[in-house]
Amino acid sequence: MKKILTSMLSAAIVSAMLFTGCGSSGSAPAADASAAGSAPAADNAAGTATSYPTKQISMIIQASPGGLSDTNARAIAQLVQEDLGVPVVCTNKPGASGAVAMSFLQASKPDGYTIGYVPVELSMVQALGYATDVYPDAFDLISGCNVQPAAITVRADSGWNSIEDLVNYAKGNPGQLRVGNSGTGSIWQVAGDSFANAAGIEVNQVPFDGAAPAVAGLLGKHIDMVSVSEFEVSSGVASGELKILAVCSEERSKFNPDVPTLKELGYDVNVSAWGGFALPKDTPDDVKDILYASFEKAVGSDSYADLCAKNQYSPLLLNHDEFAAFANEQYEFYKSYFEQNSVT
Repeated sequence: MKKILTSMLSAAIVSAMLFTGCGSSGSAPAADASAAGSAPAADNAAGTATSYPTKQISMIIQASPGGLSDTNARAIAQLVQEDLGVPVVCTNKPGASGAVAMSFLQASKPDGYTIGYVPVELSMVQALGYATDVYPDAFDLISGCNVQPAAITVRADSGWNSIEDLVNYAKGNPGQLRVGNSGTGSIWQVAGDSFANAAGIEVNQVPFDGAAPAVAGLLGKHIDMVSVSEFEVSSGVASGELKILAVCSEERSKFNPDVPTLKELGYDVNVSAWGGFALPKDTPDDVKDILYASFEKAVGSDSYADLCAKNQYSPLLLNHDEFAAFANEQYEFYKSYFEQNSVT
């Protein structure tokens, strides 16, 4: 199988390693508005003469609360709020592997007051037919944010202690292994399908509106396995309820070094999710310059690096031009991928 991530992403991860939120779901602000202040900071990161921002900024998140996308978007929103001096209010709009939220963002007024977290599905959903208006060049991209590989995870009481155990069960029970993902056509479904194809097994993919509900389904014994990020299963692993059998990356994870990669077990699977931030197309240049500086400062901050390390993923340190080039490269890959691989 072709590698999901390009050499450009590998370089971004290396760069990240050299660098040693927003309120509740819905419309609550990231922090007390009185603490953030009601007027724009005169000495914001861009230092331009524009009056932007003069009011609260909306952050659109394409996934359900509690998952990796939501956690990252809210963390960066909090840092941007502190930098710009206005509230950044988060709203979750899950559905159609992110197409619902990204279509909403694409149709929003390009004035800098609506920003979206965009996941790897930004480069996928058009090829899947979910949204003709969602693709990298339909937006003004701000910066990269995070990257993390898929982790093949089961319940600790499942009786499967290795990938070999899991594959043997699936081969003996075709179509019975229930694999939870974050939505039909999502990167985590791609991860599950890639594993199944490499192992020569038939699985039953079960879509959820985000990784967090999928993990809840695994804990509740409604499904048998998830192929989501290490972060999204970390609390279950820490509590002893879940166990990771393998990660879908080139090298072992520094967060779970005793867990093998699928590649070292003989399965050529390398699937990672990534995310970043975007604006509606044709946002004014002076506004974009302020946001470029603020978001790049937030993603490159020590506090965000600490959050990433705590939650078992890495910052994706790409500026607006680099992120646009990377997202378009991924778009071309997935266009080809879905021409050759059906998703149901």
